[in-house]
Amino acid sequence: MNSANIASRLTAIAAAMPDHPAVVMASVDGAPQQYTLSELDQRSTVLGRGLQQIGLLRGMRAVLMVPPGLDFFALVFALFKAGVVLVGIDPGMGVKHIGKCLAEAGPDAFIGNGRAHLARRLAGWAGNTLKIRISTEALLVHGRTIHLQQVFRRGMEAAAQPTIAGDAHDQAAILFTSGSTGVPKGAAYTHGNFSAQVSALQKTFAIARGEIDLATFPLFALFGPVLGMTSLIPRMDFTRPGTVDAARIVQTIKHYGATTMFGSPALLERVARWGAANHQRLPTLKRVLCAGAPVAPATLERFGAMLDPGTRIHTPYGATEALPVTTIASDEVLRETRSLTDQGRGVCVGRPVTGMTVKIIRITDAPIAAWSEELVLGPGEIGEITVQGPQVSASYFHREEATRLAKIAGGDNTFFHRMGDLGYFDDRGRLWFCGRKSQRIESVNGTWFTIPCEAVFNVHPKVRRTALVGVSNHGYRVPVICVELEAGYGKADYHSVRRELAELGGRFQHTESIRDFLFHPGFPVDIRHNAKIGREQLGKWAEKFIA
Repeated sequence: MNSANIASRLTAIAAAMPDHPAVVMASVDGAPQQYTLSELDQRSTVLGRGLQQIGLLRGMRAVLMVPPGLDFFALVFALFKAGVVLVGIDPGMGVKHIGKCLAEAGPDAFIGNGRAHLARRLAGWAGNTLKIRISTEALLVHGRTIHLQQVFRRGMEAAAQPTIAGDAHDQAAILFTSGSTGVPKGAAYTHGNFSAQVSALQKTFAIARGEIDLATFPLFALFGPVLGMTSLIPRMDFTRPGTVDAARIVQTIKHYGATTMFGSPALLERVARWGAANHQRLPTLKRVLCAGAPVAPATLERFGAMLDPGTRIHTPYGATEALPVTTIASDEVLRETRSLTDQGRGVCVGRPVTGMTVKIIRITDAPIAAWSEELVLGPGEIGEITVQGPQVSASYFHREEATRLAKIAGGDNTFFHRMGDLGYFDDRGRLWFCGRKSQRIESVNGTWFTIPCEAVFNVHPKVRRTALVGVSNHGYRVPVICVELEAGYGKADYHSVRRELAELGGRFQHTESIRDFLFHPGFPVDIRHNAKIGREQLGKWAEKFIA
């Protein structure tokens, strides 16, 4: 057995806790479907052998488009054990983006449910590279497509030989970014990257064996079993966390006694508002993790009111390419950093986790060939966030130019990853996030950063959220604030709110020159977390109104 393969962690934890539930499909009406750790380990081992028997071998690539569930977990670990590279694509990114991602990844196999295979055939996804097609639904198998049960039978018939292949340096997965600020890119993950992620999460958040994790994001759900936790999968549309049935989420947490939870800011906000309106509490939760976009302090306050005193909401900062990077807890945000955020100082995302090096470098859109300490800025200076650590992916798959722009070579085969985010360190070693580098607005009159500007206007009680965009006006680039109002407010409030926002902006040097406010019925958001604002789309919309 190879201990460097991330799947070996599952085998080790299954030997120690064979009967502990690994995956539970939530059902408050009847007996849930589930795998124990032993069952998940055994089924993934057999499936891994079966994949090898049908020709899916070490180093080949397989796209997996199966909804979160028992098959999803078993197949992911089966692919890891067989040494096959998992191609992870968010189905919510749309047919066009999926097609481009698959064309880049060039998968040898496509594993999916009936809907995924239908979409594959209609759109012609990866038609030139596919050698193996596996369906999880028997009624939709035809032609050269194999049913998953056949793969399992082939695995059962194979000799009981060691299945876990690959080492820490072998590629384990190609995980595509959401593409919320550009074309999705495939971050190339090694087994070592995954192992480092799991270790960092366990140490940072003091996760103990035997806990129950309500997993509302599929990728994080995978970490549950290898940490000795139960991954509790709620009934929800994972591509639309912002529209989740809050009552069902609360009911699931209570019914199963979940001790930890991961959710996007949009999901937490929806559950928190429902919980406040219905006087709900969640006493079993020991911690909550929230990531994917900056979390509004009001959301932390609302959701925190449902938790027992001392239970904290952690907001780790990171990206598909590197996670976790830093983290901060809700008590520090609400006690110390919230007021500074409201003044336009950015969002504090905490201190680097153990083993992660974070540095701020001067802002440039050009590639940087080699690392130099001369690039590094001092405390209080806004620049690009760069990171170095064992959980940081080293490249983008088949994207040499993107890799050149994002990676800075260091000495002794090391590198720094450029996050594409802007921020600064305060004098206490805490990192403050100031927005995406690509979304900053530069003009002859100065530079504006999204998060510090928007926060000044977000304090207005009638405003749900704002977005800073740049618009061309008579040859100049000017900042414009798009405004989404809270429910219950509309056109009748535009005049007064516009005047009050201008007054708010006038209190701070970095917002006093912003004079244009446009009201939008509902901001576009990213497909993965429903929380990152689509400022690029809003900018095109705003161009129509500014002359």
